[in-house]
Amino acid sequence: MTELIYDQVAALIATGLQAAQKKGALPEFKVPAIVIERSRQPEHGDYGSPVCLRLAREARMDPREIATRVVAHLPPAPFVNKVEVAGPGYINFTLDTAWLAAQVLEMLAAGEHWGNVDVGRGQRVQVEFVSANPTGPITVGSTRNAVIGDTLANVLAAAGYDVEREYYVNDAGSQVRHFGESIYARYAQALGRAEAFPEDGYHGHYVVEMGQKMARQYGNQYLNVPRREAMRALGAEGLRRIIEEIQQDLTALGVEFDTWFHEKSLHESGLFDRALQMLRDKNYVVERDDAVWFTSPDLDTDAVVIRSPKIIPEPDERPTYFASDIAYVWNKLVERGFDTAIYVWGADHHGDVPRVKAAAKALGLDPERVVVILYQLVNLKRGGEDVRMSTRRGEFVTLRELLDEVGPDSIRFMLLTRTVDATIDFDLDLAVEQSEKNPVYYVQYAHARISSILRYAVDLGQDQEEAPGDVSLLTHESELALIRKMLELPKVVALAATQLAPHHLTFYARDLAAVFHAFYRDCRVVNSEEPERTRARLMLVRAAQLTLARALELLGVTAPERM
Repeated sequence: MTELIYDQVAALIATGLQAAQKKGALPEFKVPAIVIERSRQPEHGDYGSPVCLRLAREARMDPREIATRVVAHLPPAPFVNKVEVAGPGYINFTLDTAWLAAQVLEMLAAGEHWGNVDVGRGQRVQVEFVSANPTGPITVGSTRNAVIGDTLANVLAAAGYDVEREYYVNDAGSQVRHFGESIYARYAQALGRAEAFPEDGYHGHYVVEMGQKMARQYGNQYLNVPRREAMRALGAEGLRRIIEEIQQDLTALGVEFDTWFHEKSLHESGLFDRALQMLRDKNYVVERDDAVWFTSPDLDTDAVVIRSPKIIPEPDERPTYFASDIAYVWNKLVERGFDTAIYVWGADHHGDVPRVKAAAKALGLDPERVVVILYQLVNLKRGGEDVRMSTRRGEFVTLRELLDEVGPDSIRFMLLTRTVDATIDFDLDLAVEQSEKNPVYYVQYAHARISSILRYAVDLGQDQEEAPGDVSLLTHESELALIRKMLELPKVVALAATQLAPHHLTFYARDLAAVFHAFYRDCRVVNSEEPERTRARLMLVRAAQLTLARALELLGVTAPERM
């Protein structure tokens, strides 16, 4: 695991504070958590800390004087070139250029583990995402869910968590019956029967296609059995086919799951009944209007758990989605023992968040172990106009159509170019444009350019395995700027993991590509007249390739060697 330079600077300040106290230069007080910030202006060094401003009251001293005394008691550190007191009491650090150059060797030695940190310390985390109803193909909205969840899982794993990915299959309740009725109607119609389409049916053209396929496969078989039995059988087959299609499309997007968990298992196993009884025993359940309600002081209103038979005649359709949520959170946190359960939901589910947390608390669990990420909608654009209709299915744009048009890399990168709580405009024209305006093309082109440089060097006989470079020759400002930017990867991973905000990776990848392009502009890498400097720069370029590839890998985006 990589030690963050932020942590090293913070530890140095803490040592200076404690040394100043021990020498009597500062009074005794508890050393607080030390915040380290990346300096925005080069004249302020590389990193700074405002900690002394926070200590003024406890030390009864001017912050600048505190900072001066801390700096006077700092021990030497190999990564520090200069320390200055600035403004009202900031401590600014400038990194040593020789130490910076040597980090190229550290990155290359870390290899595929470069950028990994140990924030999670092995905690077991489940990320449950996508979980779209298996009654239709993945839509663009659920595609954003997939990208957020999968990238977050990648980041958490790189940050030292033990991560499991899960897809929750909603295969219980009335929606399954409605889906079976819809397929049966289209199946019967395909065979020439004048079958009325159910009022609550699924109207998508994909249901028509599925009915036609089943008609060709089964002929009149399901017209000759009891109607309800036929609907159940065709509905079950339809669910199986949709789930298979979802799996194929998500695989094409680069998303794989460790577990496909079926909602109906919560009821068939008896877990829901046991969880409901636990809530009854703790007086969190009330019955009125022939329905069963969950009540909690943490909620403004009670939530229906089991609907009245007067409203829902079918017994297996009376439990609500929330009923399954109650059993599911117990299954996650108790039966399977995850330390944290992360749910990725659309913003339209914001009202469900307090209910699930309240249910967890009522079951005796820490509601902080339940974390819900809410994401906003996706608007598709073409030529500056909204894309409202699918060209093939006629009612919505699917993941498969998006994959066919722009490919998985553009989808994954561009859906993470905004924070999850912001609506995102996905420009279909920009997604396939081969220019620096296209963010994924810009970043991938940087990696391809690096690969081209390394191939060119090999063609000229520059074999780094036999003659590695002397990194102390890396002193040009553009070389050092590139190293500084590469050193930020571990911090970006830690930040994305702790904030559950994977967009930090796309921002970083674009910044890194820009810094590399500037280096390429300013520094000739392969120069036959300067063989030693060439070898040093080739090592830097290899480290840049590794860092950029790691960022893209975490995003689930390919790192092409040719474009």
